[in-house]
Amino acid sequence: MGSGSSLEEGIELTHEFEADGPLLTDVGGTLPTKVLSTPGMIAVMERTAATLVRPRLAHGQATVGFEVCIKHVGAAFEGDRCTARARLNEIADGRKLRFAVEVVGDDGRTLGVGTHERRIISTDGSAPER
Repeated sequence: MGSGSSLEEGIELTHEFEADGPLLTDVGGTLPTKVLSTPGMIAVMERTAATLVRPRLAHGQATVGFEVCIKHVGAAFEGDRCTARARLNEIADGRKLRFAVEVVGDDGRTLGVGTHERRIISTDGSAPER
C-alpha cells in the first residue's frame, strides 16, 4: 500500500479550539479550576495530524496513530482559545507518517510540543502490506 499521490513532507495544518468539555480535567478534584488535560491536548494533536493528511490519501486509505511523544509544558484554563499545529516531517516506508505537533495558547505560549506517528492503513478490507 503506497501513500496517496499528494502526500508530501512539509505540509502543515493548524486547528483553533477552545479548552472545554471533555478536553478538561480538575485532576480528580485536586485543582480549584479545570484545565486542558494532557490526554485532551494529545487528542487534538492527533486529530489535527489525521485531518492534515486525510484529503491527500488514496481512496480506501485512512491513518491510525501508533506513537506519541509529548511534553505538556503550559496550562490552558477552561474557555481559553488554543491552536494545534501538525507538520508532516517524514514519510517512511511509504506508510509511516511522522509529524511535529504543538499546541499554543492565544498569547503565544507553548502549551504542548512533541512528535506523533501515524500509519496508513487500508479501509477496504484488503490485507495490509508488511
